[in-house]
Amino acid sequence: MEEQLIPPETLTSFHNFITSPNCKTILALVGAGLSSASGLPTFRGSGGYWRHYNSIDLATPDAFERDPGLVWQFYSYRRHMALMAQPNAGHQTLAQLSHNDKINFLTITQNVDGLSQRANHDSRKLIELHGSLFCLKCTNFTCSYSDPANFKDPLTDSLDASSLVHDKGNTEDLPFLSDDKLPHCPACETGLLRPGVVWFGESLPWVSVDKTDEFIMRNHVDLILVVGTSGVAWPAASYVDIVKNQGGKVAVFNIERDDTDTESWQFIGDCSKILPVALDPLIDQVNVRSEVQ
Repeated sequence: MEEQLIPPETLTSFHNFITSPNCKTILALVGAGLSSASGLPTFRGSGGYWRHYNSIDLATPDAFERDPGLVWQFYSYRRHMALMAQPNAGHQTLAQLSHNDKINFLTITQNVDGLSQRANHDSRKLIELHGSLFCLKCTNFTCSYSDPANFKDPLTDSLDASSLVHDKGNTEDLPFLSDDKLPHCPACETGLLRPGVVWFGESLPWVSVDKTDEFIMRNHVDLILVVGTSGVAWPAASYVDIVKNQGGKVAVFNIERDDTDTESWQFIGDCSKILPVALDPLIDQVNVRSEVQ
């Protein structure tokens, strides 16, 4: 997207605000719409099927207990695809903003693909609200083993992603994998490992929630960037409402316009192309300081 495709009055108004003394604290809430520009499926709506399996049905503790091999094949595919993908300009823009020390900034990502980290986002200013595909946890109740950054691909020979091609029209069942073909805990040696993501029916990690709440409540958030996610789904809606109630502004970056929202800046289109244009004045500040140093 070229700059002229964004309404000039919208861009001017937004640039005037983010460069004013009234914009000192920015919160970014990121969803799957940002990573879709890197070629990763969102697994939502009409795209919510992997092969002929409903992806939501695979993302539950019950599904893992019932057929851990099937669930691991799904997540091995996702791990492989995320490793093959590259951070796009939207990820890189937010990462650069995290290094702008003139702005009090935090990104809350609902994505589990690790692309924000690979874009060199400041880890102190990044919360993975739904966990990560590359975190592994032991399912043994008596074992607390966790590996926060395991990028081995495949995790076992039976989970080679070359046999797990994403094909919406493929109705062939995947092979049954017994437990001995799946990743096991190196600590207790008996428990199966599982992906360190938040499944449906599970609570969000309290450490991430507390850090988010602390940032919002201890600071006056002047602006929340809603990037590639719906502003009506929880927890997005709650964070947006809190910022609004604090008197903060909202900027939405998405592929669809919300005609009921007349108060927010709305940037419609590919997030990876719109974010760099919209946040350019703040990124220029980072580049200038880098050259001076």
